[in-house]
Amino acid sequence: MEAINGDILVLPFYGQGHLFPCLELCKNLTSFNFKVTLIIPSHLSSSIPTNLRHHSLLQLVEISTTTSTPSPPPLQKATELPAFPTKGKGRNFMQGPFQHHHQQLGQGIDTLLSERYNGSAKTQPICVVVDVMMSWSKEIFMKFDIPFVSFFTSGACAAAMEFAAWKNHVDEMKPGEIRILPGLPESMALSCSDIKRNRHGSSPQWQWVDEVEGSIALLINTCYDLEGPFIDYVINQIEKPIWGVGPLLPETFWKSPSSILHDHEVRSNRQSNFTEEEMMQWLNSKPQRSVIYVSFGSEVGPSLEEYAQLADALEASNHPFIWVIQAGSGRPGPTPGLFGGSQQEGYYPHGLEERTGNRGLIIKGWAPQLLILSHPSTGGFLSHCGWNSTMEAMGRGIPILAWPIRGDQFHDAKLVANYLKMGHMILLSDDPRVMVMKDDIVQGIDQLMNDEGVHNQAMSLRSIIQNGYPDSSMCSLKSFIQLISK
Repeated sequence: MEAINGDILVLPFYGQGHLFPCLELCKNLTSFNFKVTLIIPSHLSSSIPTNLRHHSLLQLVEISTTTSTPSPPPLQKATELPAFPTKGKGRNFMQGPFQHHHQQLGQGIDTLLSERYNGSAKTQPICVVVDVMMSWSKEIFMKFDIPFVSFFTSGACAAAMEFAAWKNHVDEMKPGEIRILPGLPESMALSCSDIKRNRHGSSPQWQWVDEVEGSIALLINTCYDLEGPFIDYVINQIEKPIWGVGPLLPETFWKSPSSILHDHEVRSNRQSNFTEEEMMQWLNSKPQRSVIYVSFGSEVGPSLEEYAQLADALEASNHPFIWVIQAGSGRPGPTPGLFGGSQQEGYYPHGLEERTGNRGLIIKGWAPQLLILSHPSTGGFLSHCGWNSTMEAMGRGIPILAWPIRGDQFHDAKLVANYLKMGHMILLSDDPRVMVMKDDIVQGIDQLMNDEGVHNQAMSLRSIIQNGYPDSSMCSLKSFIQLISK
């Protein structure tokens, strides 16, 4: 049996949008004969596919975290963790509902490392790969002298734009001003309106450089073929090895580039009011490229009032639609299910199913997104532009109508509409307090579904993924392996 090259730890953020690329990264690392330990809070256990639980080189460590959010008890002196910093993106998540879960997870990681390694150099991990949103944890790993690697589950565009916005003082922009960001494509120039719209986004007073301080390398969930100028920009700004190792999509994307994908083969099914078979039958009954797929992911979405406008828009539209509605939709703050807690009742378009008949399909809960995006009846995707959803749409040649909600989604939306030109952005007011209206949604859907240019461009970009895991990303992964193996 071939000797194991060493141990690598991986720590994702809580949501599925962070967990899934981390799972794919783990599988890629095991292909180089590394033993990989994925550390997750116990409530994410149900999201781990069964086949990965029996992988010979992948170990899952679940750390129990309670679903309530009381003030954490004082730590005992003997196991006290460093005080949580107060600046930076991931570190800002130490406030509010994240604080208690981070505290519990941090204590669990500290105990795990103490029990497993106990200061023995022979069993010490080669490194830990830490989701940049979990940067607060690096002090724990540093205490055990474990080198850490920062991992962006989002793309290079978001990282480059955040850094460039801070570097170019976009907070000082005046109304009507357009600011080209030196080193980035002119199509990504920022307007004062862009800054105002990002109501839940980052402040230009900080950027992610604080989060990666002390890391030995940066990994980004992208490839040079898609985001070359943005990868180059980050490389030119940061004195660390930086590699694009994505897109970190399920293996079926590479093995079956033209087939309809089946989510149950690669992801754990969750509660839903439709089975994959029922979804397939409905899609089979619709004309090619006729269906608009509407989903905002599991963590963010419009307001309750905007959901009502969306319901009216889908009713007014002539296009068949699939609308995925998560529990707690329209409620402010993180989705309660993000931490495994009970879900608040959110928005539901009562009566819409009866009024639209077989033209619409409303999924409550889990949706087989890979199946939907790979089916020939799907012709467009109304999305918040989370990075996983964006790449899955690219991988199946589906144009996007972007409705960003917060943070990096605004950069991804601009990437899709302005740089890659594989979609459009929904009309957003300069004032973030003004909600998106029915007529704007109807207009956006019609524009997307009828634009042959964006359909052709989306299919052109699909070829990047059709040819298999990108050569540039494989070279990057090998370079990373060489670094950590020294």
